[in-house]
Amino acid sequence: MSSDELKLPFYVKVTIFLVGLIALLALLYFAKSIIIPIIFAIIFSIVLRPVVNFLVKFKINRVLAIIFTMFLTFMVIAAFGAVFISQASRFGESWPALVQKFTSLLNQNIADAADYFNKDPQKIHDWITKTQGEIISASTAAIGQTIFFLGNGLVVLLLIPFYIFMILFYQPILIEFVRRLSGARYQTHVKEIVSQIKTVIQRYLVGLFIEALLMAAMNTTALLILGIQYAFILGILAAILNVIPYIGGIIAVAMPMMVALVTKPTPWYAVYVMAAYYFIQLIDNHYIVPYIVASKIKINALFSVIVVLVGNALWGIPGMFLSMPLLAIIKLICDHIEPLKPWGFLLGDTMPPILKVKTIFKTIKSK
Repeated sequence: MSSDELKLPFYVKVTIFLVGLIALLALLYFAKSIIIPIIFAIIFSIVLRPVVNFLVKFKINRVLAIIFTMFLTFMVIAAFGAVFISQASRFGESWPALVQKFTSLLNQNIADAADYFNKDPQKIHDWITKTQGEIISASTAAIGQTIFFLGNGLVVLLLIPFYIFMILFYQPILIEFVRRLSGARYQTHVKEIVSQIKTVIQRYLVGLFIEALLMAAMNTTALLILGIQYAFILGILAAILNVIPYIGGIIAVAMPMMVALVTKPTPWYAVYVMAAYYFIQLIDNHYIVPYIVASKIKINALFSVIVVLVGNALWGIPGMFLSMPLLAIIKLICDHIEPLKPWGFLLGDTMPPILKVKTIFKTIKSK
């Protein structure tokens, strides 16, 4: 049988691809409680690996080096968490008062709008009351889901350190497994891909951490200058949400604008907040991301948004944070495997040269 007879029609290839994609998405969704902790552990292990190897070079036992590295990491996360929780608790205690002020402001605006458009204010109030009831019902369901998520989160928090320790400890076995799995013919190629994946993840996450610190400092400073209440918690939240491409930035600026509308005597402060955040975002996009995050993988905006939405649909909040590193790894793999290079090009942001109209007509005519 010749090689031409083995070639499948295009529609068969598309069908196989779609069936495989659906099966993969179903697997990722139903096995998320197993997959999410492992992915987080792999990413953290890649970041912590240079520190462990550095300590091992000084004749420190590998187990002790891993435990010491994980302990330092835990202390940094715990210190950040303590500051964040203390600020969040203050914000939560004042939330009812903010809601009351916002309701009063809303009622006043309703009355003004009714007078201007010559409408019955009661109808508008009835619509607001109905909508408010639906929002409260949705919020109650969301609270239940949040409690369930936090319960699962505690289990994940216990699993991730265990996985990190095991991955770091059995790192030589895992590397040797990948080497043997690839075969002698492709060992050099696979070794290059694995090395680049480690480099990309390390640079991306370390740069992301530095970016978050800088963004939190700039956001908090801007809010303090404007005299916005809860500047610290809002600035930290904005830095965390900034990790989520495009969507996170919109949510991050909406919260301080709402607080400004409620707590300040004029709505102009909300405009000032939006202008300040826009200026900070320009600094982030043009200076912090290119020179500090320093990721070699460039993902175009379309797939950045799509992958965040898919990550949220599959895995919720963890999926939104994991979506970009995973997509960067997928693009890197596609760029190094010849049949997958078109997919790597599709995910990237390199624009091909645009042919002139005359050139297109000449090409068509010549054919």
